[in-house]
Amino acid sequence: MNLGLREKVIVVTGGAKGIGQGISESLALESAMVAIVGRNEADNQLCIEKIQATGGQAFSFVADLSNPSACAEVVEKIATMFGKIDGLVNNAGLNDGVGLESGNYEKFIQSINANLTHYYLMAQACLPYLKKSKGAIVNIGSKTAETGQGNTSGYAASNGGRNALTREWALELRNFGIRVNSVIVAECFTPMYEKWIQTLDNPTEKLASITNNIPLGKRMTTKEEIGDMVTFLLSPKSSHTTGQIIHVDGGYVHLDRAVL
Repeated sequence: MNLGLREKVIVVTGGAKGIGQGISESLALESAMVAIVGRNEADNQLCIEKIQATGGQAFSFVADLSNPSACAEVVEKIATMFGKIDGLVNNAGLNDGVGLESGNYEKFIQSINANLTHYYLMAQACLPYLKKSKGAIVNIGSKTAETGQGNTSGYAASNGGRNALTREWALELRNFGIRVNSVIVAECFTPMYEKWIQTLDNPTEKLASITNNIPLGKRMTTKEEIGDMVTFLLSPKSSHTTGQIIHVDGGYVHLDRAVL
């Protein structure tokens, strides 16, 4: 499908692994130029090699986004290399298990900085370029903002903040023609998800019980399905869609699982 993204420069934070990789690969299939921002050069290069093998274009930019100054610095590098930025995908983050009982002030603030602050700083740094291109922002979020999970206060609060910023920015940036939307992930099997499930008692049984409660198809969402939705939202094909919080989850969050 031609979504009109050929040679559009799209910044994807955490774009080398898991959901971020799915986003980067989907964008590359639409001939976008994907600027992968991640803290590990080796991970970035592995993703780039896979994209190049299918004829796509992707580029590595190493940055630790928990360092506030790194956000503006990496955006400047990207803009200098390409001369423009057409879209931003805020995706980097970690479900770090900072709970109410188990956490403390320092850990909570650290979780907010690791999962929310760089969303703001990356958008702020990209804004002058997005104004010129009338570009788009997609924020990746988690069901935890709506459903809770238990023992993850920092991550849940960050995701609530991501949803709020999506609506706030959509309103603030409307007169610049910049669209802002959010894609919410529920149960998507990635290396990070697998690592989490292995921390639970009886992980095989727990995974089966979770999957059985996903209404559509009783299966996990794939990273490719997340990536395809993000790619659509960045494209001109969604030119009048903004301020939306879209759940790509097989109905997991909103449908009545009591009937399953």
